[in-house]
Amino acid sequence: MSDPICPLCLRPIPDYAPQSLHHLIPKLKGGKGGPTILLHHICHREIHATLSEAELARHYTTPEALRMHPRLAAFIKWVAKRPPEFASKIPGRRRKK
Repeated sequence: MSDPICPLCLRPIPDYAPQSLHHLIPKLKGGKGGPTILLHHICHREIHATLSEAELARHYTTPEALRMHPRLAAFIKWVAKRPPEFASKIPGRRRKK
């Protein structure tokens, strides 16, 4: 069986790679029990460092929409050059309040 593919960066997610589930509609915005996607943990952290819960709920409810965000697109281009198990410390929130 092949590894699942991260819907954000489109790289494989090996069993041993840090990974997490992302709610396409944030739980705080009514997404509890809603659809989730499996992501590399680094990809998941970047989503939440970039976008607020309100922005996610309003405009970024699909992997395709997330990939279109300019900062996430730049992140995807950067992370694509790393191995699938790559993990990095991501600073705390970087988005503007």
